[in-house]
Amino acid sequence: MKLERRRFLWQAGAAMAAAWCAPRAVRAEGSEVIRATLTLDRAKKLARLPADYTGLSYESAQLANPAFFARENRELVRLFGELGARGVLRIGGSSSEFTAFTTKEVSGPPMLETANPGLDKERRSDTPVTIRSLENLRAFLDATGWGCMYGLNRGRGSVEVAAEEAAYAYKILGPRLIALQLGNEPDSWKNRYRGADWTYGDYWKEWIVTRKAVLERVPGAKFAGPDISNKLGYVTGFAADVKKSAPEVTMLTSHYYTMGPAGKPGMTIDAMLAPDTKLDRTMKIIMEAARGAGLPYRMCEGNSCWNGGQQGASDVHASALWCVDTMLHLAALGSVGVNLHGGGEGVYAPIVGGPKQFTRRPVFYGMQMVRPFFGATLVESTLACASDRVRAYVAEKNGALMVALVNKTDAPVAVQTPLRHARRQWTLSGPSLDARQQTTLTESKPSVLHRGVLHVEPHAAVLLEA
Repeated sequence: MKLERRRFLWQAGAAMAAAWCAPRAVRAEGSEVIRATLTLDRAKKLARLPADYTGLSYESAQLANPAFFARENRELVRLFGELGARGVLRIGGSSSEFTAFTTKEVSGPPMLETANPGLDKERRSDTPVTIRSLENLRAFLDATGWGCMYGLNRGRGSVEVAAEEAAYAYKILGPRLIALQLGNEPDSWKNRYRGADWTYGDYWKEWIVTRKAVLERVPGAKFAGPDISNKLGYVTGFAADVKKSAPEVTMLTSHYYTMGPAGKPGMTIDAMLAPDTKLDRTMKIIMEAARGAGLPYRMCEGNSCWNGGQQGASDVHASALWCVDTMLHLAALGSVGVNLHGGGEGVYAPIVGGPKQFTRRPVFYGMQMVRPFFGATLVESTLACASDRVRAYVAEKNGALMVALVNKTDAPVAVQTPLRHARRQWTLSGPSLDARQQTTLTESKPSVLHRGVLHVEPHAAVLLEA
């Protein structure tokens, strides 16, 4: 009876909200306030964000400098901790096909201080990955509490070396190693590392051979894949094949970039913030394949604009709002995690610099804002609003209600909600969408929800715990 009464009260509140907003729900963006109405149904659960939902993706070439991922790199350890007490560090990227594992220590200074996404993919000389690299990586993971998804060189590397590296990775990384990935973006190997007739079928045959070699060295090895760029046939084929013959696969993975390549005309803030309907269609296919195989799905590499990020879009305040919206939207669509690619001075990197002096880019604060959602379960919600740049997400966590409103416009927004009070509030703000600095995330006294209306400033996001 109590449950039915609660549902009635929520539905009644939603009806009142709709009546309040309906006559003004189609105002154009501009100096006037954009009005919206949020309704929700707590009985309809969508997806749960696990404790390790957040993640970062780095180039394998970064391991050529053992001092980077190391316990002694305290500033980087601290920054990882600000993003989450748990998380997933994915090692891979285009440079993974230009790494060379060796059991011999490399003398002299590191070959590189930091690996830069989008730039280092043109590297044509192999960078060494050593036992010391792995030992320091293990200490770094222990210090942060994070796990690791580790990519092997199979685009250019041999099966034998991949199996040897896997054996050392498992021995050294131990329980911190979540899964191995056998090659980066195999759907793009055609006319690059393989011939013009390269197909998914060819990839699967090679994958089976490598998997067998790895399991002979590490009987308990776990795998994730196919770690593709964009060809969905590899995901659907892989999901079907592993269900039949590869129980060691524990996760489906692929990449996602909102736009690209960097430098192409049209790679703008507006394009970055626009709703990506293709993502919804893509995720529907991926999640159907994942459910059919009984596997979770993780977006293991992605960001706003591929090829290193677009200056003036990927490195400004707008990217923080893009981040909040994208991470929560992917969760609503079924992803159990998001790994944003970065490193070095990458334009889209959440953390830039190194090896021991780092800077938080705006997208870093977007990742931080999602942190309170870890462990929460999203529930069905609808936002009636004239602007498609205003987004809302609602979740339950330990009996509390979490409501995130993302205003990607330059106008203020007034949202009629079923809420009447809040216990905590976080606000993500910046001086303008194109501001390169001054993005802030603050926890403050909750706003007074007069008659359930929440006001969100221009180009800002608000998270309430009620």
